[in-house]
Amino acid sequence: MSQIDPSQNKFNLKNYLNDFNPWHNIKIMHTNIPNDILAGITVAVIAMPLALAFGVASGLGAEAGMWAAICGGIFVGLFGGSNTGVSGPTGPKVVQLAAIIAATKLATGEPDIVFAMSMVFLSGLVCIALALLKIGRFIYYTPYSVVSGFMCGIGVIIILLEIPPMLGFATPNSVIDAIKQIPYDVMHEKPHALIISLTTFITILVWPRITKKQWLPAPLLGLIVGTSIAHIFHFNDIEYIAQMPVGMPHLYIPDFTRFGEMIGGAFALAGLCIFDSLLTCLVSDNMTGERHNSDREIFGQGIANLACGVVGGVTTATATMRTVANVKCGGKTGLASIVHGLVLLALMLGLAPYASYIPMACLAGILLKVGIDIIDYRVMPVLHRMPLTDSVCFWTVLILTISVDLLVAMGVGITIAFVRIVQELGQAYEQEVVSLNQIDRALPADVSMPEELKEKVLKLRLEGPLFFGVSDTVYRASSALVNYKYLIIRMARVPMVDMSGAYLLDDIVEKAHQQGAIVFFTGLKPNVERTLDRLRIFEKMADGNCLKTFNDAIFRIQQLEQESSDKVHVDDEKLSQV
Repeated sequence: MSQIDPSQNKFNLKNYLNDFNPWHNIKIMHTNIPNDILAGITVAVIAMPLALAFGVASGLGAEAGMWAAICGGIFVGLFGGSNTGVSGPTGPKVVQLAAIIAATKLATGEPDIVFAMSMVFLSGLVCIALALLKIGRFIYYTPYSVVSGFMCGIGVIIILLEIPPMLGFATPNSVIDAIKQIPYDVMHEKPHALIISLTTFITILVWPRITKKQWLPAPLLGLIVGTSIAHIFHFNDIEYIAQMPVGMPHLYIPDFTRFGEMIGGAFALAGLCIFDSLLTCLVSDNMTGERHNSDREIFGQGIANLACGVVGGVTTATATMRTVANVKCGGKTGLASIVHGLVLLALMLGLAPYASYIPMACLAGILLKVGIDIIDYRVMPVLHRMPLTDSVCFWTVLILTISVDLLVAMGVGITIAFVRIVQELGQAYEQEVVSLNQIDRALPADVSMPEELKEKVLKLRLEGPLFFGVSDTVYRASSALVNYKYLIIRMARVPMVDMSGAYLLDDIVEKAHQQGAIVFFTGLKPNVERTLDRLRIFEKMADGNCLKTFNDAIFRIQQLEQESSDKVHVDDEKLSQV
């Protein structure tokens, strides 16, 4: 049996931590300075109305959205894993945070800001911890039916939550409240609010069809048009953004005295942050032909959320709309993201009071378009033609996203897809048990074996990964192992073995020994042999019974038979002498 090389498991801390060094991003920022600056300014113009809208939607106020966009832009630009990703508040994350804030309000009805900011800070710590654990690569294993159901569910949530403010009423605390509230709001809508929201929405919808100019993005033009109409026609009976503070933000010291209450929400925020960010990075990779570093991106998001928790910003993630705009405007390094954050910082330090002139209905019109854009229209024409398991997965994730919780929906969806894959893998490989005289191949020329012995030599051929998902298949094959003297387990087509598979082999060996049979393994791959050795599966077997080929096992059986025959002959001679 092969020995494990200790050098293979040597851990290099310097190389490990180097993956999270911001120098990876800083050293390339000089390569595209003019285009990155222009792209950063353009993305900041796009981000401002969205940040204001997301801040209001979270329940923490418009400034919370702005500070999140600032932190996301600057810190993810420095520490993130995508050269073109732009971070800030996103629809899915704000919906999730708003639900948490609504459930943890103070007795006065005001948001518990210290609790919320401590949870955002803690979610940043969770992201950093998960980045250090190198979990980023698993984003590539998420089934499309889960992603699609999730995105469609988020889009429906945003649309439902924005209908009341479009009609002139307060934003509901949950989707269920929105569904209950919408009929009343439709019957008693405020005409001025409806005019502003529809005008904003139509402007955003029509403007890209009129011009392709990037310097005046549709959300900004919609904000200008909606706000201008409200003031030109003196719509004083509608609600406007509350006065935003000018200057440096109020700092919040994380308070973990209620750690048990916030840890679940922090993990939920971190989980959605990772998923939302890495999906956007995949979109960016497809557009640029590059490949992002998932673990570094998660690390950057962790740093940004730590900062958000301190300055009072809503939670952040890499935002699809801003990232796509950045790519289209020529941004190629993290400098564009940093410029976007610095522009928004300048606005907050001097121009924040002007946000109080913006109607809430205007922001609702902007968010309505965001919700419509998030829905995955690629699957709409094929909903009725999806494979059954994909269909179940899609609708389950969609319904749970809307009615229960975003992270629960993701977990259930991935679980359904996982069970399906395990089931299909378990049925994909055929495990075979035959005796030696049933094998359609000639024995080696120098091997002679009587027919009655051939019946006693069984071959168990295993194929594919030997893991918990194929246990039932292998068990049913091994149940055919009866009345034998030698068992050859062929492992040449087994690429890996987990603990379930290893102990399944151990049970087969144990069963063979109970029947007085001898077991051989052939064709073991090095990694499979190491696993079986570590789990002490070979301890029950005689030395030399792990062989390279099937023919080696046949020669070994012939040798054992010859030794047994010689021993019997010697014993007979001793008896005759007596």
